[in-house]
Amino acid sequence: MTELYDLLNKIQQKPGMYIGRPSVSDLFMFLCGYQYAHQNMGNPITEQENEFHEFQPWLQKRFGVSTSASWARIILLYSGDEADGLKNFFDLLTEFRNERQQSSMTLPSDSSKDLTLLHS
Repeated sequence: MTELYDLLNKIQQKPGMYIGRPSVSDLFMFLCGYQYAHQNMGNPITEQENEFHEFQPWLQKRFGVSTSASWARIILLYSGDEADGLKNFFDLLTEFRNERQQSSMTLPSDSSKDLTLLHS
């Protein structure tokens, strides 16, 4: 099965092929179906899917909003239309993933002691 971020990359390249039109709301519904099918098949949650679950809280913090609205609705609120929202989604997803990657590469200054214990 295709990894989530690989699938999103394909959708970004050819949205019409996967979601019919460039639309952040349609992408959201597609991903809801993807998640449902994935769970219904009994597949375990992948690392990428687990990471993507953190996108909503990150987005709420990023825009300073506290809401029960989906990430798609939040993005649409700050976009001109559905197509702009889709573009903004991919820009925000890149920002989110870059921040996560940078934070995972940054170790606290006293972590060298912990690493020593793991290698002894």
